[in-house]
Amino acid sequence: MPTITLPDEQGGLTPFTLSAPRDFPKATPPYPRVAFAAAHVVADTRAEQDPWLDAKIDWDRTIAFRKHLWSLGLGVAEAMDTAQRGMGLDWTAAQELIRRSLDAMQDHPGAVMASGAGTDHLAPGPDVTVDDVIRAYEEQCEAVEAMGGRIILMASRALAKAAKSPADYERVYARVLSQVKQPVIIHWLGEMFDPALEGYWGNHDHMAAMETALAVIHAKADKVDGVKVSLLDDQKEIFMRRRLPKTVRMYTGDDFNYAELIAGDEHGYSDALLGIFDPIAPAVGGALASLSRNDLATFHDILAPTVPLSRHIFKAPTRFYKTGVVFMAWLNGHQDHFVMVGGQQSTRSIRHFSELFRLADKAGLLRDPEMAATRMRTLLALHGVA
Repeated sequence: MPTITLPDEQGGLTPFTLSAPRDFPKATPPYPRVAFAAAHVVADTRAEQDPWLDAKIDWDRTIAFRKHLWSLGLGVAEAMDTAQRGMGLDWTAAQELIRRSLDAMQDHPGAVMASGAGTDHLAPGPDVTVDDVIRAYEEQCEAVEAMGGRIILMASRALAKAAKSPADYERVYARVLSQVKQPVIIHWLGEMFDPALEGYWGNHDHMAAMETALAVIHAKADKVDGVKVSLLDDQKEIFMRRRLPKTVRMYTGDDFNYAELIAGDEHGYSDALLGIFDPIAPAVGGALASLSRNDLATFHDILAPTVPLSRHIFKAPTRFYKTGVVFMAWLNGHQDHFVMVGGQQSTRSIRHFSELFRLADKAGLLRDPEMAATRMRTLLALHGVA
């Protein structure tokens, strides 16, 4: 196995010898949990563009990565925050992404996909009303359903700005849910992922906000497939999970505690819709295959070393986690460069990438150690680390 010299926590340089990649169990879905991976997009580095302003996408590589996820038995959560929605990917590009992914899914019998519909084409501002938010949600939901897609109802920055009370959230969601053709997944994205969503559901206290979210879900339970909670707090998720209608799934969005939440307890479990499933997809497939055989020991053995990796990728400022996701895709050969839409590859330090590299190796997730080492050396040289 190759050895590479990496920056350490003291600012020095330490040799690091890579391990062999792990051979994860294989199985045929369906798995005992519904598992969506929120997938990233691959930037087109050859296109003429202003990298901080434009969203030029390499469609072939982007769609190939979705095929990779489907091949492992995972669903794809499309055009979500992992795809840099609202941080480089606008609604126009999101529609093209959804359309292309839906077309590609036709070649994968049994594949599952759900797509983000929100209000990101409506800029928050003092003149934006709750009715404006409703119309924006309706426009995106109609567009996704017209393409034949399932909806993930994304949290709205415009609503967080325009709403004056929990009642405004109840009115918006009741109106939107009453019109959808298929049950949707509601996404409660916490402020650690997007500071503009502070105070969502009309309250800065998560437990009080949860009461409004639960009221919305119970009032329209027939229009809700599930709720994805991204608060990075397992106890809050479990508390909410136990109060959902029996027909409504809890999709964990907790990139810190997903293993235990998916395994569940005597009262139930969480399904999953996670950004971390993009870089650790082979491990997720292997873990769910083990769960299918009621082999909980192997399930935890596979996922346990991925948790420190995930916590590192999603460390504060959490909204920059996409950089680690794309870095992993580059190390593993899913794309030929480490460049992101909006220039987001610059949001983490070389020491952050070095520790990520070590943790990915420990989890057995560097599928070609020689290639990963070569690419890491390239990044180190770019940062002046010889």
